[in-house]
Amino acid sequence: MNYKDNIDLNKLPKHIAIIMDGNGRWAKSKGFLRASGHEEGTKAVRDVVEGSAELGITHLTLYAFSTENWNRPKLEVDTLMKLLVSSLKKEIKTLQDNDITLNSIGNISSLPKKARKELLDVIDKTSGNKRMVLTLALSYGSREEITNCVKAITEKVQNGEIQTGDITEEMISDHLYTQNLPDVDLLIRTSGEQRISNFLLWQIAYAELYFTKILWPDYRRENLFEAIYNYQNRERRFGKTSEQLS
Repeated sequence: MNYKDNIDLNKLPKHIAIIMDGNGRWAKSKGFLRASGHEEGTKAVRDVVEGSAELGITHLTLYAFSTENWNRPKLEVDTLMKLLVSSLKKEIKTLQDNDITLNSIGNISSLPKKARKELLDVIDKTSGNKRMVLTLALSYGSREEITNCVKAITEKVQNGEIQTGDITEEMISDHLYTQNLPDVDLLIRTSGEQRISNFLLWQIAYAELYFTKILWPDYRRENLFEAIYNYQNRERRFGKTSEQLS
């Protein structure tokens, strides 16, 4: 089935988030070092980003490196950071050619100086692009994000800037890393694992979840189109009944 031809372009998810899982297992299955899986995974990133822009998706967020990933072996972390720098340098042409703005969320200050500099440079160079916002979640953890949000709002209460009764869902959203992004409509996780892994816990409150056994290095735009087709054939009720929607 050609999923792309069966997608309703008037009902696209505004924001797709992807947990890119399976790089290590892909490499192990082929007898390669884990680093090879991460390198191969960059090809999947390029194809999915281009496919998303081609379809008309306006916001795509990729879980690239979690706060917990710092606990991985030093060699793997170092490799990932070097790969981040080299990938940003290589992919800036792809971003410019497809009119894509690069964005990032997470504790960016914890990244190595070289990686942080390259990231901020690409963000700056693509800031004028309008077609799609590509967000990389780097050194990101949703619990840390929410904790920082609570601290920031609490400080405003203590300083008399706001009252406790002023706190709303909108205010909380405005104090998260994703303050300029819409809530997630579709969350995809590759590799067969079926968990959220501390990713965008507030933002996926009403997202549709889609799990696939495909390992990330093998994931391509056709697989993304299938996920979107599946999404469009679900009933999103947001707490209402089917009868209310019809």
